[in-house]
Amino acid sequence: MVQYNFKAIQPVPTATDMVDIVLSKTQRQTPTVVHNGWAIQRIRQFYTRKVKFTSSNIVDRLGTILTSFPKADEVHPFYGDLLNVLYDKDHYKLALGQLHTAKQLMTRIADDYVRLLKYADSLYRSKQLKRAALGRMCTLIKRQAPSLAYLEQVRQHMSRLPSIDPNTRTLLVCGYPNVGKSSFMNKVTRADVEVQPYAFTTKSLFVGHTDYKYLRWQVIDTPGILDRPLEERNTIEMQSITALAHLRAAVLYVVDISEQCGFTLEQQATLFHSICPLFANKPVMVVMNKIDARQVEDLTDDQRQILEKMGHEAAKVSAGAAAGVAFTTDLSEVLVPMSTLTEEGVSNVKTIACDRLLASRVEMKLNSKRVHDVADRLHVAMPKQRDTVSRPPCIPSGVEELRKKREAGERKKTEKDLQEEQGGAGVYSQDVRKRWDLDDEAWKYDIMPEIWEGHNIADFIDPDIDAKLEALEREEEELAANAPVADEMDEEHLTLEEAETLAAIRSRKTKLISEHRRKKKLGTNAAVMPRSKGAADVERSRTATRMKSELGGMGIDPSAVETAVNRARSQSRGRELHKKRARSKSAAAMEDAGQPQVRVRSSKSRSMSRGRSLSLAAPEPGTGLKDAAMRNRAYKLNDRAQRRLQREARKGEGDRHIPDLKPKHLFSGKMSNGTRDRR
Repeated sequence: MVQYNFKAIQPVPTATDMVDIVLSKTQRQTPTVVHNGWAIQRIRQFYTRKVKFTSSNIVDRLGTILTSFPKADEVHPFYGDLLNVLYDKDHYKLALGQLHTAKQLMTRIADDYVRLLKYADSLYRSKQLKRAALGRMCTLIKRQAPSLAYLEQVRQHMSRLPSIDPNTRTLLVCGYPNVGKSSFMNKVTRADVEVQPYAFTTKSLFVGHTDYKYLRWQVIDTPGILDRPLEERNTIEMQSITALAHLRAAVLYVVDISEQCGFTLEQQATLFHSICPLFANKPVMVVMNKIDARQVEDLTDDQRQILEKMGHEAAKVSAGAAAGVAFTTDLSEVLVPMSTLTEEGVSNVKTIACDRLLASRVEMKLNSKRVHDVADRLHVAMPKQRDTVSRPPCIPSGVEELRKKREAGERKKTEKDLQEEQGGAGVYSQDVRKRWDLDDEAWKYDIMPEIWEGHNIADFIDPDIDAKLEALEREEEELAANAPVADEMDEEHLTLEEAETLAAIRSRKTKLISEHRRKKKLGTNAAVMPRSKGAADVERSRTATRMKSELGGMGIDPSAVETAVNRARSQSRGRELHKKRARSKSAAAMEDAGQPQVRVRSSKSRSMSRGRSLSLAAPEPGTGLKDAAMRNRAYKLNDRAQRRLQREARKGEGDRHIPDLKPKHLFSGKMSNGTRDRR
């Protein structure tokens, strides 16, 4: 199934807009700073990059335009002729061809100037070559201004075209102007086509959709057609001719038998016979509309003969649509009356048209070559009799009884019937036990024994359970009275000092438990106290003195803790003093040897650090430095050069910042008097 989404075509910019877009993008996304002191190869690469970037950007944009528009020779013939009618296919192909040629010329211009830039011998010459390349590219784009403007208008019009599927099930409504085509479409579909009492209200194709036999059908309303030569028909009429010529659809030729449309019945019949060759291979119906204003019986004999002649012609064309179909003189499915005002016969017209189109499509598929290929792969299995045993159908007796009761007029009572018989809603209580499936029907309404999870509770009841429970409770009480208390300590044999210690331990334990419960109860609502000496939370003030007193109270010798604390303090402090003493001794030794202390490598240091003492050592062999003085001088020169670069803070070629807040190529040409376009 081929579908074309013309709404997805991207907008086509004008020539001036495309030049501004391309040059602005080149300015923003390529380096902008070049120096005369650079090597000539670097200057060539700088300008070559600009030329290549501009060319590739233009080629990509032109390629996007070319690929987004449909090609007139590759689309369905219906869309190909529609393009020719609406936009002139030659003009359309010429515009796309000019853009394709411009795309090739753009690549050729870039290649030529890149080749010339390889031989540029100065910054000025390279810049002039770049300028000439971009100028030729912009001139080439400006020459395509008419083609770009034409394609943008075509895109806007194509985006408003209806989405028509040429291969789906379609009902095509055609005829003279103002005969009721749009009214019929509004009745059978959800479309809302404008209906007015004057001719040519519909100026283009309109599409609606309807459902029939669980299938989606496409209904197309065509503009009115006048009876005149093909070369004299305008664009509005040619859209209808194109649809009739290329769409595989059921044709509904609407005739106004009341002649209120301004055309006589003879004129409408003449138009039907003139466009009859377009109805080939399609089921055709002649729909007699406006029977509310004039009945078919009120027509004259000549007018009836005209309608019958149109019906015979339509039946003949429809019979020739499918090979092997016999021609019939029954005109009941060819000449169909209806009224779009009272909706009389509208659904009948829709049903007959859909059925005839389905039959025609099936007949065409059966006559195609693909049917034989499919039929060759099908195998129909035929059952064979295996023996002579008679196996009549078996119908259960319950089904037979229900069938007899139904034939006798008996009807099974439902819960609603029982509810109405026994007081109605609010009084009737549904019996939920009557459909229980039990081994004994008498168990349904028993109070005892009760059934729980498939077991009878009465089977598990012990009559002596109360006496056994009392005996068990007495036994537990005796065991509890005779059991020794393991947690209680025999305090009678404790000394006075041990009793005081035990009391202190118990008091401490009670205090910790209560404190823990208090903090747990407060949770996150407790204020965060600082870790200071005078903090309100005494528990968080930990000192060595307090630790020794608490350990002594717990019966632990605090002398070992004091020894460990002193050792830690002496080591942490002594290492720093040892380093200072070592540095002072080395400095004194240098003074005794007559060597002056020189500030080396860094002017920001305030003391003789470890890093500077290493710089006084002799340089490593293989570095190219003779002694420590030469190495220190190299350090100073490096610092001085780095300091100069840091002060200047110049930008490099990799910086993408454009210092000019109003580039001339973006703000030129905005004045009313004259032009400011320097390109």
